[in-house]
Amino acid sequence: MPDLAVVIVSWNVRDLLEMCLGSLCADLEQSGLEAQVWVVDNASADGTPDMVAQAFPSVRLIASDENLGFVRGNNLALRQINSHTPTLPNYVWLLNPDTKVLPGATTTLLSVLETNPQAGMAGPKLLYPDGSLQHAAFRFPGLVQLIFDLFPLPPRLYETWLNGRYPRRLYEGMQPFLVDHPLGASMMVKSVAITDVGLMDEGFFMYCEEVDWCWRMRKAHWLIYCVPIARVIHYAGRSSGQVRVSSFANLWTSRARLYARHHGPFTRRLARALVRTGMRRRMHGASEEMVAACWQVIRAWEKV
Repeated sequence: MPDLAVVIVSWNVRDLLEMCLGSLCADLEQSGLEAQVWVVDNASADGTPDMVAQAFPSVRLIASDENLGFVRGNNLALRQINSHTPTLPNYVWLLNPDTKVLPGATTTLLSVLETNPQAGMAGPKLLYPDGSLQHAAFRFPGLVQLIFDLFPLPPRLYETWLNGRYPRRLYEGMQPFLVDHPLGASMMVKSVAITDVGLMDEGFFMYCEEVDWCWRMRKAHWLIYCVPIARVIHYAGRSSGQVRVSSFANLWTSRARLYARHHGPFTRRLARALVRTGMRRRMHGASEEMVAACWQVIRAWEKV
């Protein structure tokens, strides 16, 4: 059997994490796989560490006394894993705490990575709690996707390739399909790909870190797949929804870092103008807190 480490970074979502760990452990037991499961708790105030210690004693818990964010939390766990063994396990699954692993998802993702030497990462089909499709993979963002996020456009266009979406028919099929990047809620990665491109960039506190990571993998010639027969329910945005305005600022400042790294000067110049116009539009009638966040975003994009 291949060796696997699962890393879950959590912040104030104790009940969801308990459900996530229960579903993960059940799928691991059914599959016969042996895996290390790590939880990094980002200074939760809801009793998360006690729940993990009592309900899942085999899980390796890192209880941080500060909120490290998604990237630093995952990187901390990966470094801890590496310090316990000469190398990382062959496969690492970064999984959000607001997910529920459906039966067979673990082995299905592993199978895709095992059977394709050039596959560096695989993500599952994501579902909302009501069973409807959640887009789980996207094309790398450019100018058009900024326009979709900043200005009103016809609703029928939002689920098209123009907005970086892949066709629903691919999710309804049985075959894995190539993507630019999966949603960061669930990413299973080959350790050799991590060794090749490095850990996630800790300059991203939250948002866009998985896009940057995948962009670096694609530039290093690793392939990335979405695997529709591996299914995971995603209770989206439960952590970030606790701090909406700061999450908005984090998202757009992270995008500034992403565009500065992966786009040329012409695209960056146009992107900067789009963001400046879009943020000023967003300020109209907004709260003082949101206006301050918009100015923070504009200043971040001035450096792009």
